[in-house]
Amino acid sequence: MGGIVVIGAGQAGSSLVAKLRSLGYEGALTLIGDEPVPPYQRPPLSKKYLLGDMALDRLFLRTEAYYADNAITLRKDAKVTRIDPATKQVFLGDEAIPYEQLALTTGSEPRRLPAAIGGELKGVFGVRRLSDIDAMAPYFTEGKRLLVVGGGYIGLEAAAVAALKGLKVTLIEAAPRILGRVAAPETADDMRKLHAAHGVDIREGTGLVRLTGEDHVDGAELADGTHLDVDFAIVGIGIIPGTDLAEEAGLVIENGIRTDDYGRTSDASIWAAGDCASLEYRGNRIRLESVQNAIDQAEAVASNMMGAEKPYVPMPWFWSDQYDMKLQIAGLNTGYDRIVTRDTGGARSHWYYKGDTFLAVDAMNDPRGYMVGKRLLEMAKSPDPAAIADPATELKTLLKA
Repeated sequence: MGGIVVIGAGQAGSSLVAKLRSLGYEGALTLIGDEPVPPYQRPPLSKKYLLGDMALDRLFLRTEAYYADNAITLRKDAKVTRIDPATKQVFLGDEAIPYEQLALTTGSEPRRLPAAIGGELKGVFGVRRLSDIDAMAPYFTEGKRLLVVGGGYIGLEAAAVAALKGLKVTLIEAAPRILGRVAAPETADDMRKLHAAHGVDIREGTGLVRLTGEDHVDGAELADGTHLDVDFAIVGIGIIPGTDLAEEAGLVIENGIRTDDYGRTSDASIWAAGDCASLEYRGNRIRLESVQNAIDQAEAVASNMMGAEKPYVPMPWFWSDQYDMKLQIAGLNTGYDRIVTRDTGGARSHWYYKGDTFLAVDAMNDPRGYMVGKRLLEMAKSPDPAAIADPATELKTLLKA
């Protein structure tokens, strides 16, 4: 029999196979990845690794020996060309690998600029894979001119690293403000001030017409008519879930690979977890693009593949490190209509409400605000906004209210 095959050797895939073995699964287990290295952490790529503060071997989630010692067949640098649910086989070209159960942890890929506007010029990078970071690293030298396209967290984190390394950084965002899709204006204001203090030139409401250059990017024409001279560009304009294989196999796609409460897809033998998977959350179908969800959802899927039949209930949380500021986010702010700001001097947080219901918190160098906010969400409690805004309030008392 085929055992279990997992396609996608990122955080979710690595967590899934490890959980299966820890739960006592003894059958054949294969993890297939399309990169030439073992599964690794992605968040440090554009921060500590690019800064030179983390060595390559520290990126790896587990040693290669771990997979061998646990009878996990790790197929590196392998491209799955199709899935045949009827015969329960995964194909790597002409090679067929049978499965009893299949898990898709195919992650996501960054959106690219169209070739027609210079997206394929040399010196234009996305931020997703180890190879992306290794390719751009030689450009991170003092005085180089960097254009960052996109004012989301990926773009802002790249800008922060570049500024710390002494580059001249311009960030453009076509929308009226940075973080427009993911954070309140108050959080965006704080981030804008932080970057301005480090010399980053942020231009909002400014679209890109095209990148210029014969073979290598040398400039950018902006929608406001200006031209920038640049040495390289980083594009952070969102990600696309890895659904191609699932779609070609006939699985239902809905904002990613549609899964039920247990992680099953529309095929009872196929499961999905991580960035590629969509799930129901408070009446909406969402994808949670975070390391913690990749781990938690993958481990839940592993348990359910073993027969646990336990619904996965996510608790969304995220983080972003920029300069000496750690932004920690708990919850999802979708539908908020009110922001309550708490400022205690060195720590600052923005609390999202819909009516009287507490939805989420953005905490900046405020670990206590983050932890209490996260716990309140887990307890389904909505603290009094006036108490949140009062810096004299001891937040822990709100957990007992």
